[in-house]
Amino acid sequence: FVFQLKAQAPGSAEELRCLQVLNRQQESSSLEELISNQSCLKLANTIKAYVATVTENVIRRSAVKEARRSHFNASEGQVPHKTAGKPSAHLTLRPQSLAQGGNSKRFGNLSQSCRHAIARWEDSTIHSHLQNITYRDGRLRVNQAGKYYVYSQIYFRYPSDRAGARVSVPQLVQCINWKTSYSQPILLLKGVGTKCWAPEADYGLHALYQGGLFELKAGDELFVSVSSLAIDYNDAAASYFGAFRLDL
Repeated sequence: FVFQLKAQAPGSAEELRCLQVLNRQQESSSLEELISNQSCLKLANTIKAYVATVTENVIRRSAVKEARRSHFNASEGQVPHKTAGKPSAHLTLRPQSLAQGGNSKRFGNLSQSCRHAIARWEDSTIHSHLQNITYRDGRLRVNQAGKYYVYSQIYFRYPSDRAGARVSVPQLVQCINWKTSYSQPILLLKGVGTKCWAPEADYGLHALYQGGLFELKAGDELFVSVSSLAIDYNDAAASYFGAFRLDL
């Protein structure tokens, strides 16, 4: 290293001696000679600044090349590789038919107080999403095992019969059910709201929310059932169903 510098650019004897000191320093020699000589310290700082500048330029050029490559891929319609995110889902309610809700045999034997399985959810709107969880026919299917926070909220409306008359229903019930390899679903969560609406009321709405943390396996399914399909279907922010995995 020292002899190459001497051949390329002749310097003063002092600078060459400092370079020899620096060269020996790489071999763990004493720092005393370097620290006691101000000229050597100045030369060492100059070399250090030069190396830092060169390193910074190399890093900057690499970053510019990577940015140009990403821009080129995007302009050519190539989507850069993106690491898959954690499993999560948030669904919003779609209108249900009474016949469809009343016939919940394909969901298994459900509690009488929570016998209407909700079979229609939105999974691809501005209010909803799916990520590494599968949705089909009212069910969320877990693809990756782990601990999941499962939640739901239903926005019930004051129930009425077909003639429009108010029906006295003191309790509104919402259930989150768990379907495993076992033939019948298992009740995970049950929320109950007791309402005494006045007959002369112009409207009546009541929201039930519940959520809990559960250990789920790949292939397990989740669905929501309710006591009544008298629900407000016009507010996507009020009735929803979802789950997301927690790494604990």
